[in-house]
Amino acid sequence: MLEIKVKYFTDIEPLKFIENKSDWYDLRCAEDIEIKKGEFRLIPLGVAIELPKGYEAIVAPRSSTYKNYGIIQTNSIGVIDETYCGDNDQWFMPAIALRDTIIHKNDRVCQFRILAHQPSHTISTVTHLDNKDRGGIGSTGKA
Repeated sequence: MLEIKVKYFTDIEPLKFIENKSDWYDLRCAEDIEIKKGEFRLIPLGVAIELPKGYEAIVAPRSSTYKNYGIIQTNSIGVIDETYCGDNDQWFMPAIALRDTIIHKNDRVCQFRILAHQPSHTISTVTHLDNKDRGGIGSTGKA
């Protein structure tokens, strides 16, 4: 079993993994924050995490983040590699507010999952792919 070491910078609720319910951990705002419409802010998440060698974390907004707080993550997703694991390497969510908002300490604003690094591979250039065409972008579910 992999060991994930977590340092907390404040007294936020600890990370919880719910077996067979979700593959993602919720991350919480580490302090009360007020952001005005159009402002950019690095939202402190109150944790530094030592990921196992060969793994990385993908950080993304929760599905309710925009609805609840009117913010979007400016880099769509974040990638945190195993080398960002120092005692002061706190995780942050880069966000821009699309309306005035207040985020309270312990509010769940984003989520992460741990993935193994991409395996070693090669890339081959071909002139034809031997698979059925799906109809191009936006075609899924069309009759």
